[in-house]
Amino acid sequence: MQKITTGVQKIKALKESRNSKSILLGLAITLFGSSVANAQLTATGQFRPRAEFRDGYSTLQAKDAETAVFTSQRTRLNVGFTGYRFKFFVALQDVRVWGQDASTINRVTTAENNGVQLHEAWGEIMLVDTTSTIQNLSLKIGRQEISYDDQKVIGGLDWLQQARYHDAVVLKYFNKGWTADFGAAFNQNKELLAGTIYNGVPAATAGYPAGTNGLGTNYKSLEYAYLAKKFFFGDISFLFLSDNFNKYTNVTEGTPPVTTKVNEQGIWTRNTTGFYYNVNATRKLKFEGSIYHQFGHDKNGRSLNSNLASITSTLQVGRKLFVGPGIDYLSGTDGTKAVTATSENNQFDPLYGTPHKFWGTMDYFYASSGFGSQGLLNYFLKAKYNMKDNLTLFADIHCFEAANKLSNGAGGTQTSYLGTELDLKMSYNMTKMINIEAGYSVMQATKSMASAQVKAVANANLTPQWAYVMVNIKPNFLNKK
Repeated sequence: MQKITTGVQKIKALKESRNSKSILLGLAITLFGSSVANAQLTATGQFRPRAEFRDGYSTLQAKDAETAVFTSQRTRLNVGFTGYRFKFFVALQDVRVWGQDASTINRVTTAENNGVQLHEAWGEIMLVDTTSTIQNLSLKIGRQEISYDDQKVIGGLDWLQQARYHDAVVLKYFNKGWTADFGAAFNQNKELLAGTIYNGVPAATAGYPAGTNGLGTNYKSLEYAYLAKKFFFGDISFLFLSDNFNKYTNVTEGTPPVTTKVNEQGIWTRNTTGFYYNVNATRKLKFEGSIYHQFGHDKNGRSLNSNLASITSTLQVGRKLFVGPGIDYLSGTDGTKAVTATSENNQFDPLYGTPHKFWGTMDYFYASSGFGSQGLLNYFLKAKYNMKDNLTLFADIHCFEAANKLSNGAGGTQTSYLGTELDLKMSYNMTKMINIEAGYSVMQATKSMASAQVKAVANANLTPQWAYVMVNIKPNFLNKK
């Protein structure tokens, strides 16, 4: 009898042990499942081919010049992961023109034609845990897009197939409508054993006549502070940014004499500070604009004193139509005065913004082609019409004028009016992941635009035009719907 009782006790003990193991196993699965649920994996992509017809895009063409037609393509793979108190993101990008590569193995392609690029690669560490009363305090480290407000001075430049990134560290704070970001970057060409001299114009792009330092000369270092607050009537933000450029000396030697830039220790610092505002005056009327001032020294060491002022109004007319006039002022240098290495630079540089969005889609100003140092006045009227839920039409007209006196090269002046541009665009969302966009732009330029002081094109066609068709597919690979 005692043996039977002992056997029953052993069986009960074994069951309890198994139950305990089952409970522990269930608890482990629950905790693991919770951990997996809290973590989030994202995998998206982008396929964006764009066919363009160019007959005077970015600069005037001679009357006998042939038009350009080509198709460029951006392909991206984006992978992100969110875990406990961290985020991780990588964007691999390839940008090419159809036909630039051989159709089989090509062993002679130069490095400059290699469009494969690591567009983004960053990690973000949350400095507060989930019990904190602060909504967000984090440190974002690595290659990243930096974009604020309307992107007039800091933007991702998404229109360009290659876009723009920064290798930077950004301390990010957000709580109760307040945003405060503090960023810094320090660039070097390679791993060095001594010194920190930086060549901001590598040999592959030397001589590229870009209108902005963001494209022509890369900064050696950058620091900025961005503060913003959301109010019931709109948004207001403040920016202070310093970008620093490596000092250099022009050295002339040889027969015939050749002048080259020799980089040296030290930096020239350019400071930009100002405000952005986005105000809802009424339910149907909105004002958006900015005021910025630049001082310090430009990338060539000249003393800098320049300004930007902008205002755009948007009025909703009916249920589908939005219209509004606006004006941009970017200061420049008096074209009738001689410019020397010691004279003050009054030309405002819109830093690392998105000029395609503001100063005409034909990109004549602050984009891929220089236009002198006289600054810009841009009077414009913009209209948007939501024809359907998935179809939107846009029409913008720009009147461009030099913001300063424009020399005629013979001791006098010429008209400061540069031209009128009409931009038309259609955006159609076929699905949530497929967008088709098409646009057409035409300009009536003046002789001042073609002059040596602006675009310097002889026998120019003063009615340039440009058109494009773009398909944008952005798949979400983990979306099961």
